[in-house]
Amino acid sequence: MAALSKLFRGLFAPRPDPDLALERALVAFLDPAAEPLELVRRLVAALRPQGHGDSGHVERHARLLQRLEDDAELRAAVIGHLVHFVASRRLMTFFTDSGILPGTGFFSEWWRILGNRILPEVPDERRLKDCLHIIYERSDDWRWLEQIPPELGERFWALLAPSRELRRVDWRAIQEQMLDAVLLLAHRVSGLGVESELMRASPGFDDDRPRFIALSAEALDFANGLRAALDDPDQPGDDGSQLLVIADQCLDTLQRIRKRALTVGTSLHLTYILTRSEQSLRRLHELVAILTAAGTSTGRHAALDAWAEFAGAALLAENRRNSLRYYLSQLSSLLAVRITENAAHSGEHYICETAADYRGMWRSAAGAGVLIGGMALLKIFTAGLHAPLFVEAFLFSMIYGLGFVVIFLLGMTVATKQPAMTAQTLAGLLGDLKPNRSADLERMVDVVAAVSRSQLAAIAGNVMIALPVAIALGAGLGGLLGTPVISTDKGAHLLADLDLLSWALPHAAIAGFYLFLSGLITGYFDNQAAYADVGRRIGRLRWLKHLAGEARATRVGDYIQERLGGIMGNFLFGCMLGSTGVIGTILGLPLDIRHIAFSSANLGYALVGFQFELPLQAVFWAALGIAAIGLTNLAVSFALALRTALGARRIQFGHWGLLLRAIGRRFRRQPRSFLLPPRPAVDTAPGG
Repeated sequence: MAALSKLFRGLFAPRPDPDLALERALVAFLDPAAEPLELVRRLVAALRPQGHGDSGHVERHARLLQRLEDDAELRAAVIGHLVHFVASRRLMTFFTDSGILPGTGFFSEWWRILGNRILPEVPDERRLKDCLHIIYERSDDWRWLEQIPPELGERFWALLAPSRELRRVDWRAIQEQMLDAVLLLAHRVSGLGVESELMRASPGFDDDRPRFIALSAEALDFANGLRAALDDPDQPGDDGSQLLVIADQCLDTLQRIRKRALTVGTSLHLTYILTRSEQSLRRLHELVAILTAAGTSTGRHAALDAWAEFAGAALLAENRRNSLRYYLSQLSSLLAVRITENAAHSGEHYICETAADYRGMWRSAAGAGVLIGGMALLKIFTAGLHAPLFVEAFLFSMIYGLGFVVIFLLGMTVATKQPAMTAQTLAGLLGDLKPNRSADLERMVDVVAAVSRSQLAAIAGNVMIALPVAIALGAGLGGLLGTPVISTDKGAHLLADLDLLSWALPHAAIAGFYLFLSGLITGYFDNQAAYADVGRRIGRLRWLKHLAGEARATRVGDYIQERLGGIMGNFLFGCMLGSTGVIGTILGLPLDIRHIAFSSANLGYALVGFQFELPLQAVFWAALGIAAIGLTNLAVSFALALRTALGARRIQFGHWGLLLRAIGRRFRRQPRSFLLPPRPAVDTAPGG
């Protein structure tokens, strides 16, 4: 009872006054024997928002600065403790590692972050970098720190570093560690001169290698020159200009490789190396700017500005160091853009601009409808075997996976595959859209209309063919064998799967998510095929050249490289569809999938099972379920794909209202353009 009473008192006790907590934290600095780390931790705790409703942390920061400006004794005490705190810590890792990816590699850092959530790391209080995790002990402190205006940070550091403080021995020790950090960063980037991944990604890298090698030597000259100037104030120090020129040249090389990777493909390892090296070069820039500005009589303000900007960014990054989302976001840009670019190129083939394109979409979708009708029957027969769960999942996956691959290789279209592809194309157009230009807006509406009619043509082709093919196959096989191939019980089960009031829509959403994943898988394997030069490597296989000849082996390699993404995306999509229901059975969860084309085929088989004696109302209800399943398939896959594509391109599109109004105006004026292709232009020229 005592424990419960204490708990309730803690829950319902009034919150402490933030202003009072801030005053107590400041007064504690007047004690010369106090532990600086604990003083700073208490001060940050007083500044931190005390709950979701507390938005006064910016005002508390302003009051803190005003209090220090008005009280010279308190300001001297705070400066003394903070200078001692910083100078007594090891700063190298803060300068070289905070906000920079570690050298351990992608998966090692991934596991470190996951392991830290289970068993937190023990911070080393001798290192400033680790002390930041004690001071900013909450993983979401970066959220409120981001809201602090930069000018308040500049005022804070100006108060803590008056001119006389820059000449103290403590600051010399800090400058020495900054110089060591410059050397370490330069050596880290210089090592890229022998990095095989960069040589592979850039055929001309041999010409750029000397600049990476020269970076270390120039950094050493810079450090020696600046140390000599610190020892003898009358001696001019190195201004760092030559070092920064070489650093900029190295950065240009890395960015050129990054741009090339968008065309020829990239890998996770290459992305990691490029990101870490670019971060290291930018950090070298920041440290050199601080060191060179601080060494001049007129550069104190510039040094403080550079330090405030660097310290704020490094502190935010260090607080987010154990955030898996932040870690992935640092690496996602290049790889995600490359993958979504591949999907965007595929998406262009799904957009019908002309009447010929529209007819072609109908034909390809109708061909897929024929095969889907057969695949649905194979799945029904396989389910009737009542095989062990693993065998059943394997057989279902092969039916779906190999069937989708055949559809893809024959150039046919599955309607639900379109949104994940066309969303990438639309995202690229949204990034270039200028809403104040009516021509851009109209072009965007044209593409939306083309996507709409393309999607409707593909759906109609799949559904309107899969349904009669299923009826023909079911009735034909039944007549041929002399016995119904679909029992009444199976027909009832197929019909129940289409019931809107069952799990049909959640299962359709799962299928929509898989459709989105299949688009990413397609882009990923297209990227890998280009990056690894799969086609040429296949063409070099000795057994293949012996079997087919060198010219045919080369053509086989080119064929596979061009289609590897589509093959793997379709096959793995089929495996996901085929195994989900079995996984749900094993786990005891209501997991399954619903796909519009297969659902329409299943309605046909249900009609055969009931020998076409179903009430019209039941058929109508099932048809409504199929329409809802299709809408869910398309909406989920399109929304996820569009969100991913916009995020990969760092596009913040804020004109949805304007775009939707333009689409609405077009729909009211020309509703036909969203359903059918434009009519061919009539030649009105004389004699035409």
